[in-house]
Amino acid sequence: MATNTLKVQGFDDLVRDIDTKAIINTNRSEYNSYMKRVKSRESGNDMVRGLVTEINNLKKELYDIKKDVKKGK
Repeated sequence: MATNTLKVQGFDDLVRDIDTKAIINTNRSEYNSYMKRVKSRESGNDMVRGLVTEINNLKKELYDIKKDVKKGK
């Protein structure tokens, strides 16, 4: 790791940045697992947003059809 870090006592994969005081996890596989979870969650959120948009479009179309049917009576 960079020379501006110190090992965190009791944790093999953690170091503290001396300048910013931030704790940094140096375990690459944990980081990669975390990023996969983040991307999966974002993908799920995108899918939900798409479904909500589609439902709202269908509701509007149904409203328009009902309005047209009432006009025809």
